[in-house]
Formats: sequence, C-alpha cells, structure tokens
Amino acid sequence: MDILQAIEQRHCVRAYLDKAPDRQVIRQILDVARWAPSGANIQPWQVAVVTGNTQRQIGEAIIAAREAKQAENPDYPYYPADWRNPYKKRRSECGLALYKAQDIGRHDEQKRLEAWYRNYRFFDAPVGLIFYIDDIMQTGTWLDMGMFLQNIMLAARHFGLATCPQASLAEYPDLIREILGLEADKLILCGMALGYEDTQAPVNQYRLPREEVDSFTHWYE
Repeated sequence: MDILQAIEQRHCVRAYLDKAPDRQVIRQILDVARWAPSGANIQPWQVAVVTGNTQRQIGEAIIAAREAKQAENPDYPYYPADWRNPYKKRRSECGLALYKAQDIGRHDEQKRLEAWYRNYRFFDAPVGLIFYIDDIMQTGTWLDMGMFLQNIMLAARHFGLATCPQASLAEYPDLIREILGLEADKLILCGMALGYEDTQAPVNQYRLPREEVDSFTHWYE
C-alpha cells in the first residue's frame, strides 16, 4: 500500500473479525516499527503482545476495578486538567459521533457503559499490544514512542490489518504490571487493538474531520 494512502486511510477500528493474524505477521510489523527515530538512538520502546487468557485477564481486571469504584491511577496525565476550546469542542464532537454510530442515546447509561467496557477488552480484537517504558525516561521519550506507535499502525495497514490505539488501557497500570509480571519501574503508556476489521460493523463507519493545513500552520520567512 502507498504510504500516503496508508496514512489517510488509517482509522481507529472498534470491531474486529474472529480471525487472528499470524504471529509471523505481527513480528514483521514490529520489525518494521523498530526503525522509528529516537533521541540518541535509545530505542525506549517495550511491547507486550497479549492474546487468549492474558488478554481476557486484563479486560476482566480493569472492569472489576471500575465496578468496585476503584480510582484510576495512571502513570501519567493524558488529558489537560482544565479543558478549553477548540480541544473541548473536538472532544465532545468525537464522543457524540461515536455514540451515534453505535445508536446509543445520550441518556442510555447502560449501553454507554457496555460500549466503554469494550475498550478494556481490546474491542474483541484477537491481539492486544501493551506499550511501556522504563521510569527513568523523560518527556522526549514520549515523542519517540508516538513515532513507534504510528509505525506499527501504518505497517499493519500494509498487511491488511486494523488497529486502535487505546490510552484507556493505561488507567490501572498496577493491574497491568501484576498480570504481565512487570517490575514497578515500568511505566504503562497505552494499549492497542490489532486484527482484521469488521467492515460491516456500524461503529467502524464513522469518521471525524481533520483541521485544514492553514488552521494550524504558521509560515515564517
């Protein structure tokens, strides 16, 4: 697939076919992704590929924590504490479009909850990825990780696979570390669903607009 097509056609997929990609394909995706740039070539990325029972454990543990009203304790703040426009408006529009695609009403709390819990089950994708780094790393490392994740998502498109990066899977990092047997010095960044897209699922039909280049670009001569 042409790289420009892969970038433009990539979207967050939230419904997958019951068909697992071959392990060798996953290895090839990661083999390409490792060529992402990183400051001083430190290559900070670490990845856990989870399937089967381990994947189910993660989902069940996080859902149980939420059901027990356990407070989230992410290793880092993802969103601003004080929202303002245009970000607040974009966030609201994103949520409304997603629920509309699933035919979930504004006041249907049960369906909203069920839809949200699908996050923790990797949207039933056959493969889940968990990304983490050592806690000695600083802010610049997060730039490296973003480029690494983008490489994975674009490489997946080459193999006919779909993805959805998921910050929600980092809400309870202690649970992730316990299940995966990771040391306390590993920071959980996010997860990612990986598999073959169910192109018939309504939730996969919705798209969000992007700002035009002139709205965010400033030219200096």
